[in-house]
Amino acid sequence: MPNTSAIETEIQPDYSYMGRSFGDLGINDHSAAFSDCNSDRSGEFSSASSQSRRLQIARASEDSDELISQLVSDLESCSIDEQKQAAMEIRLLAKNKPENRIKIARAGAIKPLISLISSSDPQLLEYGVTAILNLSLCDENKELLAASGAIKPLVRALKVGTSTAKENAACALLRLSQIEEIKIAIGRSGAIPLLVNLLETGNLRGKKDASTALYSLCSVKENKIRAVQAGIMKPLMELMADFGSNMVDKSAYVLSVLISVPEARTSLVEEGGIPVLVEIIEAGNQRQKEIAVAIVLQICEDSVTYRTMVAREGAIPPLVALSQAGTNRAKQKAETLIGLLRQPRSGMAAAT
Repeated sequence: MPNTSAIETEIQPDYSYMGRSFGDLGINDHSAAFSDCNSDRSGEFSSASSQSRRLQIARASEDSDELISQLVSDLESCSIDEQKQAAMEIRLLAKNKPENRIKIARAGAIKPLISLISSSDPQLLEYGVTAILNLSLCDENKELLAASGAIKPLVRALKVGTSTAKENAACALLRLSQIEEIKIAIGRSGAIPLLVNLLETGNLRGKKDASTALYSLCSVKENKIRAVQAGIMKPLMELMADFGSNMVDKSAYVLSVLISVPEARTSLVEEGGIPVLVEIIEAGNQRQKEIAVAIVLQICEDSVTYRTMVAREGAIPPLVALSQAGTNRAKQKAETLIGLLRQPRSGMAAAT
């Protein structure tokens, strides 16, 4: 079975992701946004005997209690090969059957799987991470995984794992972050600088998974600041400036959630973000223009200095064009921003 690609989520007019809405940003056409981080993309069995074993799992999946019990026992074997086999088979059992995810957790698999993530064997670590990811898709398992100590080993996998292990660890952390208290614990565990590094150095799938996890985690203020301190603005600006990166939208959404803190606005300007945003307003597609104008408006609302910088960058002509040809919400934001940029300096000074 080949590796599967990330499942994408469409942006709707009032698109909601991880419980939060983009409606106020004026996102008004359909697009692949973030990775759902819910498909198992680890390596598969390689030997003929393993293939037959996988068929056995498929046949047993309707009544898998006995098999699950045996696999959980094998996870604690003294043989690394047996541990790998058990982790792979647990991963397959948990991949598409929600009821198996609950059965596996109740059978006691979580703690031995977490132990595998601390392994020095790269393949064993990868299989353990991927099995944890599949278990984390079940809401009932999220708190149990966090309470059992999964966060720190997953963060370690982000640091030392294979590329697949890093990507699946990012996805597992994303799933755990759906619980608000766990977001804070993940942020305090050191995950955010590693996710920023994956955003900067990973392959396209890694960048997508990192951006999705960062978007979720950075709904918490302390995590926004951690991300800025970890240097997130540089890769965000590089990805947004490259229309061929396939990451303009994703990076812009992450920026939109960061920009509410002053540290992010300062870092954005220092990394040359204003010319990038103005270029998007001028040359991006409709969705990209809308998110960019929303970000620029937020930057400019309370700062004469930033308004001046945006105006000097030549933002008014593309904003006028957007105010005439954009969606209703894009038009409104563009018109509001034009009004701010055209205020006399004395008026701007009084406003601040």
